[in-house]
Amino acid sequence: MLHGEIEISAFLKARRAALDPAEVGLPDGFGRRRVRGLRREEVAQLAGISVDYYTRIEQGRAPAVSDSVLDAVARALRLSDGEVAYLRNIAVPRRRPAEGAGDCCPPLPAQTVRPEIRRLLAAMAPTVGAVVLGRGLDILAWNTTGGRLSWDIETLAPERRNTALLVFLEPASRERYPDWENKAEEIVGNLRAESGRHPDDPRICEVVHELLDRSPEFRRLWAAQGVHECLRGTKRVRHPAVGELTVTFESFRLPVDPEQVLVTYTAPAGSVSEDRLRELAAGTAVPAGSVP
Repeated sequence: MLHGEIEISAFLKARRAALDPAEVGLPDGFGRRRVRGLRREEVAQLAGISVDYYTRIEQGRAPAVSDSVLDAVARALRLSDGEVAYLRNIAVPRRRPAEGAGDCCPPLPAQTVRPEIRRLLAAMAPTVGAVVLGRGLDILAWNTTGGRLSWDIETLAPERRNTALLVFLEPASRERYPDWENKAEEIVGNLRAESGRHPDDPRICEVVHELLDRSPEFRRLWAAQGVHECLRGTKRVRHPAVGELTVTFESFRLPVDPEQVLVTYTAPAGSVSEDRLRELAAGTAVPAGSVP
């Protein structure tokens, strides 16, 4: 289990620390501030609730916080839409596992991708790369282009076919992604948003704890409490066989399979990147022996 009092406390403290009092129209106050950001009493003032009540919320001691109060706190802290959703998720009381049951729930059935979606993936190649992501950012299915864009997914062990594990634990990751820091922040933001929706999901729990154990970079970014679902944008990949590509990606949550997301990768028609996508799909690219 990933959430509890410590999670809501860490999240609200981080968001308080990120705000400059001047940004929200508050004076610096008397004397020098001992910590960055807003004080609890200032958040309470902006939210229109008592200091005691806000303190109990931040400490996870408020058993049933109304939506209106959460909205007021969110406005006071200037939370984004994604952060508001995350706050609502972690503020909802949840049944704790029974003593001795462990930190995570029993394993759920393996995720499967419907044949109709697999046919759609195949139809998109060669100019549109596509993958289907599941819980914990597992890569569940792909077409030839999407499966070769960043990694040769087919050659990976099934349990390592996971975007977060590849970005943080594969030695070649920083070479494959010229904008590695941005990619890492994107992954952490997506994982935290997912963990807010499904705090007891065993696969999300497994991925997060492995990364916390093995990656100092992940621990640093996870501690920052950033929440941001990156559903569209630009991705640069430095491929060892075809060179550098720049593609745009769009994410679509599948309505029949809401825990699965279809991600597509495209490049402008006639561009070098589109030509290189075709090379990847055809399997005609010859490895250069080293990453350019």
